[in-house]
Amino acid sequence: MRIAQRRRDVWSIASSLQDVRHHQLRVQGEWVDVVQMGQGDPLVLVPGLAGGWKLLAPLASKLAREYEVTISGLRGDRFPQGTTRVRGMGDYAADLGQIIKDLGLERPALFGVSFGGAVALELAVEQPARIGALVVQGIEARFRASLGATIARRVLERFPLPTDNGFVNQFFNLLHGGKPASGALPEFVVERCWETDQGIMARRIGHLESFDVSDRLWQIDVPTLVLAGSRDVIVSPARQRALASEIPGARCSMLEGAGHIGFLSHRDEVMSEVSQFLQEACHSHC
Repeated sequence: MRIAQRRRDVWSIASSLQDVRHHQLRVQGEWVDVVQMGQGDPLVLVPGLAGGWKLLAPLASKLAREYEVTISGLRGDRFPQGTTRVRGMGDYAADLGQIIKDLGLERPALFGVSFGGAVALELAVEQPARIGALVVQGIEARFRASLGATIARRVLERFPLPTDNGFVNQFFNLLHGGKPASGALPEFVVERCWETDQGIMARRIGHLESFDVSDRLWQIDVPTLVLAGSRDVIVSPARQRALASEIPGARCSMLEGAGHIGFLSHRDEVMSEVSQFLQEACHSHC
């Protein structure tokens, strides 16, 4: 009975979206999923290294109460072989810019998490006129490869793994900022992450290894918020505060008790921070 209840809890997280509008857009010859919901000012979410748009579903359903939320997929989410043509973070950012243009979104707010935060930063420095505000969580200006990330990449590249592989699942558990409490959320995270092909995970870690916008942050000329989990062991809070200090006019807000996936575990706080920030940004720049 407890197992059945846990499965229902996981399903309740996964099915939290309402009034969802699905699109498929062709980007560089590959179909990419795009999901939209809600009404209001446009807000584009960019997903992380694994899990795709579904991992952002719980946060998106909250933000959609106030905004027209668009979750942009990434090349490789649907067709793993397609990303052999992706040369680096610049290509993902160009894809995102094309999606924003194709959807007719005029200077939307952009919110990227983890890997998606790197994509958002790359777009913000290369096409600043494309967006109206920027929010990132779990990212820094230059990726610093850790031993754990290097090992994870090598394992994912070389060994076909079952979805119950303990080593990789332990890596996913680090996203919570330590050993996660039992419940539906850890299972939801693992299931969504394994929906991304392991070869794609490895390639994206490789793309991150060359990511560096530290000498271009001065080009960001939109209101910027950096959200940092106080227990983030993937990208430390200090490094995220440093990112905010290097972007003109940016501020950093701490999510107390949150790890790398604070956008999931602390989504009420994230909703509040983002809503307040975008209201202030509109009053200052509208």
